Amino acid sequence: MIAVIIIGPPGSGKGTQAELLAKNLGLIHLDTGVYLEQVVYNPRFKNNKEIQREQKFFKTGKLLTPSWVLKIVSREIEELAKAKMEVVLSGSPRTLYEVIGDKNHLGIIKILEKNYGKKNIFVFELKVLPVVSIKRNSGRLLCSICGMPILSKAVLNSCPFCGGKLRKRVLDKPEIIKVRLREYESRTKPIIKELKKRDYKIVAIDGIPLPYKVHQKIIGFLK
Repeated sequence: MIAVIIIGPPGSGKGTQAELLAKNLGLIHLDTGVYLEQVVYNPRFKNNKEIQREQKFFKTGKLLTPSWVLKIVSREIEELAKAKMEVVLSGSPRTLYEVIGDKNHLGIIKILEKNYGKKNIFVFELKVLPVVSIKRNSGRLLCSICGMPILSKAVLNSCPFCGGKLRKRVLDKPEIIKVRLREYESRTKPIIKELKKRDYKIVAIDGIPLPYKVHQKIIGFLK
């Protein structure tokens, strides 16, 4: 079994590439960004103080509390591994704490190593310039059903893939994307250095070409 981690700034194509891997290799796409968004905006939790705190972070583009994210993501990984399912992560880890954990909680890397084996974990870094991140994210809509990103200039009322209603994410406003980019530089990028220290090979890939070309490079490395 393999586990794939895709790291990159907002708009680099992490979710798209994870979906392509999921469809072509039979992996389970654990999109923690979408999953956590559903949790913090779930009406059932509107009176939960912990959720209220995370929703405030989410609305401003800041990363959610690492310990809270780790708790949720680690549980999902364990369940998938127990079911003998291979996985691709596109929204986590985003902080060093999520990677390392602490004396009471295993970090995501240790959990993956325990369940999949270090030699079966592959890490890709998608690289795009900040101007590309802002342009891509501020100009897209997401399907509320299948999550497919659609360019807003396409003038569509519904998703061409499943017919679901299209929506604009709170996170995709230009001013919030700039906050997310700063968060990526200061809190997510250090993950790459940490993983290299742990003898992981980080495969850097240009995220600007068309998705199928980026996908071909990832598949080429995995094969």
